[in-house]
Amino acid sequence: MATNKNTYTEQQNKKYVRQINDILSYLPDFCTEYFNSLEFTKQPRTRVAYALDVKSFFEYLLDKLPQFKNYTMKDFTLRDLEKLKGQDISNYLRYIRVYERNGQEVTNSEAAIKRKLCSLRRFYGYYYRYEFISADPTRQVEMPKLHEKAIIRMDPNEVSEFLDNVESGNKLTKKQLDSHTKLKKRDLALLTLMLGTGIRVSECVGLDVTDIDFDNERIRVIRKGGAESFVYFGDEVRKALLDYLEERKSLNPEPGHENALFISNKNKRLCVRSVELLVKKYAQTVTTVKHITPHKLRSTYGTNLYQESKDIYLVANVLGHKDVNTTRKHYAEIEEENKRDARNIVKLRSENI
Repeated sequence: MATNKNTYTEQQNKKYVRQINDILSYLPDFCTEYFNSLEFTKQPRTRVAYALDVKSFFEYLLDKLPQFKNYTMKDFTLRDLEKLKGQDISNYLRYIRVYERNGQEVTNSEAAIKRKLCSLRRFYGYYYRYEFISADPTRQVEMPKLHEKAIIRMDPNEVSEFLDNVESGNKLTKKQLDSHTKLKKRDLALLTLMLGTGIRVSECVGLDVTDIDFDNERIRVIRKGGAESFVYFGDEVRKALLDYLEERKSLNPEPGHENALFISNKNKRLCVRSVELLVKKYAQTVTTVKHITPHKLRSTYGTNLYQESKDIYLVANVLGHKDVNTTRKHYAEIEEENKRDARNIVKLRSENI
């Protein structure tokens, strides 16, 4: 069993590093120092997200602020950043709610806008902290308030029907049924694994065959942030994986994809987008009201585990949350139910008295 390497993770990180370098080639030269400072504290995927947010901000300045109408992105200086006011930042956040880019409408949710402001605050904060600039206009803007959304999960009967339909092809269209017979063991193994362990979709597609340890009934995953962890699985997951692995022996993966656990119909490692479409396809056979995504499968597992164990720390540990408060935020409603159910557990006086 491999313990020191995850090919998929390494490949993804290299891809993100190339992407960062490409974005930096467009950004003002002074940005390089900031992104270099993040190299050992933030994962490559996070750095890419920050870089895209910063690039979006400069694109807005070029398009909408008259003082920069004759600029190219490379012309910006730290002095230009320093001259901006809090109102300029507020105008940017309002603009990106709905705008047009290259003939296409672009929208940003409340959460996305908040993330972009966080990116800008970190960006400005670096230069302000080291006294490259004397003003930080991002601090003059209040952080957007997020409106709570109902947490969507699958009910037990929906989970059962969902997996039944994966196995049988029930309610699939004629076109979908064409590939179902060939791929149903893979699909059942993958979706049973996600529903039975709560792993993230990125962790799932990154699995190699050698990451499965049937002797100890566990899988080795690389968590968000790069930490290695072991996640344990039950009998249903074990059976689905063994059935698929027997079939996988007959596959001929493309070079570079030989070790991948889940293989696409093009004989390459399955990607995140493919799993998203897979979940959507089967979820539509169960419910048209709930928007079920791979992350909702993770939430479903977390809910089931919490309802059975009543242990928020166990759920946090299994899901790979670094902070139990992250877990508590998602399962606060169930925690209230548990507290309500426990109201009569402690007896103050014997009923025989």
